[in-house]
Amino acid sequence: MTLLEALGWPASLLFGGVARLRVWCYRRSILRTRRLDSVVISVGNLTVGGTGKTPMVIWLAERLIARGKRVGVLTRGYRGFLGHLSRNAPQAQLSHERPESLHGDEVCLLLRRLPARPEFMIGVGANRYTRGRELEQLGVELFVLDDGFQHLQLARDVDIVLLDAADPFGGGHLLPAGRLREPKSALVRADMIVITRSNHAPAVETIVQRHTDAPIFYALTELEGMSRAMGIVVTPEPDWVTKKLFAFCGIGNPAAFFEDLHRWGLQIGGTAVFRDHHHYSQSDADELERHALASGAEALVCTEKDVFNLAHAQFHRLPVCYAKISLKVADANEFMETLMNLVREKRSQAAR
Repeated sequence: MTLLEALGWPASLLFGGVARLRVWCYRRSILRTRRLDSVVISVGNLTVGGTGKTPMVIWLAERLIARGKRVGVLTRGYRGFLGHLSRNAPQAQLSHERPESLHGDEVCLLLRRLPARPEFMIGVGANRYTRGRELEQLGVELFVLDDGFQHLQLARDVDIVLLDAADPFGGGHLLPAGRLREPKSALVRADMIVITRSNHAPAVETIVQRHTDAPIFYALTELEGMSRAMGIVVTPEPDWVTKKLFAFCGIGNPAAFFEDLHRWGLQIGGTAVFRDHHHYSQSDADELERHALASGAEALVCTEKDVFNLAHAQFHRLPVCYAKISLKVADANEFMETLMNLVREKRSQAAR
C-alpha cells in the first residue's frame, strides 16, 4: 500500500460501510426502488474508470435491435444534465449547438455509433426512471441502463458487471484509497460477468467465483480504424498505423487505452493524461503539440470520446487522429441466449 492509499484507508472504511448500508436499505425497501414496465438490462462495474462500459452498451444495443427490439439507452450523461426528448423524432435529439457541453462525451458517442432509427432512443438525465417512462410512451420495450450497477433506484431484470482483466478490482481498495465503488462481495448481485480486455483470465475467474455463480464471458477491445479528428490538414490522408504517435486522453482508465494502442501495434512515442471528461483548452493543445514534437511524433492520437471535448483547442503543427474502438464478445451467440433466458426467467418470477 502506498502512502496515499494509507492516508485514504480510514475514509475507505467509512465509504465501504455507507455502500453496504445503502444496499441493505434498498433490500429492506427502506429506500425505494422504482420499476419500469419494460425490461431493464444494466451494464455496470465495480470500479471507477473505464472497463469498456460504453462499447458494451453499443454492442448490446445493436444486437437487441437486430433481434427486433425497440431499445432505449438510459444514461446519466455528464453531471446528470437532462437530454431533450423530441416526441416527433425516433431518437433523443440534442438541442444544444455544442451537445457535448450539455450531455457529455459518452452520450455523443452513443449518438454517433447508434444513429437515428425508429428502433433506438436515448434518455439522458439523473432520474433514469422518469426518462424511461417518457421513452416507454414512445414505444421502447427494452432498456439498457448505462453504468447502472450502483443505480439501485431503478429496478433491473439483469445485471451485467464488467471487470477489466488488467485491474479488475481497482487495486483492491475502496474509494478513496483505491478505485472500488463497492466491495468485491457486491458481485453476489451480478447475473452475468464480462471480463474485458482478455480472452482468458483464470486468476480473475477464481476470485469472481468466490462471490457469485453468475456465468462468466470474455470480451476484447478491437481497433476498427483510425480517423482524423482535427489539426492541420494532411493530403493525402496518412496511414496512421505506420506513424509515430503521441497519445493523450481524458478518460477513467487511461492506462487501458495506452495498453490497447501498444497491443494493436501502434508506435507510441509518449503519453499525456487528463482528468475524466476533460474539456481541452488552447493551452492544453499547445502543450500537447510541444511534447509530441519533442518525442519525435508525427501525429497525436486520442480516444473517440475525447474528440467531443476538443472544441476549444486548435492544433496548428500536428494532425490529431482518434482510435475507433469496438468490443468483441467471445461466444456472442451463447452470451445473447444466456441473457434472454435470464430476462424470461426474471420476468416469469416477477409475474408470480
